[in-house]
Amino acid sequence: MKYKFWLILAVFAAAALTGCSQNSGKVSSSPLEGENLDKDASYAFGMNIGASLAADSIVPNLDEFFQGIRDIMSGRETRFSEYEAVEIIQAAFYAMMEQQEALSMQAGAEVIQEGVEFLAENSKKPGIEITSSGLQYEVISQANGRKPSEVDIVRVHYEGRLIDGTIFDSSYNWGEPVEFPLNGVIPGWTEGLQLMSIGSKYRLFIPYELGYGSRAAGPIPAYSVLIFEVELLDIL
Repeated sequence: MKYKFWLILAVFAAAALTGCSQNSGKVSSSPLEGENLDKDASYAFGMNIGASLAADSIVPNLDEFFQGIRDIMSGRETRFSEYEAVEIIQAAFYAMMEQQEALSMQAGAEVIQEGVEFLAENSKKPGIEITSSGLQYEVISQANGRKPSEVDIVRVHYEGRLIDGTIFDSSYNWGEPVEFPLNGVIPGWTEGLQLMSIGSKYRLFIPYELGYGSRAAGPIPAYSVLIFEVELLDIL
């Protein structure tokens, strides 16, 4: 939801209605006739308004929407005063915000529950280790090289998946490993990579608290448990 858009819309509504006389509600200026804009410009104007509404997931009652436009532009008496129109727009905005927040909280609770159940079942599998933070990991291959510290820069190959198997990122697909400081990534990586020696490959099961938390990150939904296969290639 773009708050800026709603402010602009409210100001636009107020400006458009300002021409109404306080007693009669009539528009004092001459109406904007169709011939003042050619066919393509009129259509483009509609596209622009429609795109702004669609971008904010706003689907108005088109009959009432166009009636409001017709009443303003033809000089007929409007249903609301300019102040009432702005208040109604603002009330609709806040109602939609509350609805979206409620839906977001419900979706977040479902993702959290799915993650909790997944980690509980995963913890019972052979070879799964759990740290005090709740990070789960599985050793795919173990080497005897040096282990990184939190302040080190590492070079790794990795693949990241959601618990439904969706791959959201992979350095293997890029064809080259990545380098980053361990203190500049999500906590699950900072902790998990310090368990590994150069040449090792682990599978990390990262609770949302050690991942992106309540934030969505690109294709990763908020509150997601993350699964990474990580190969520690070098410490720089």
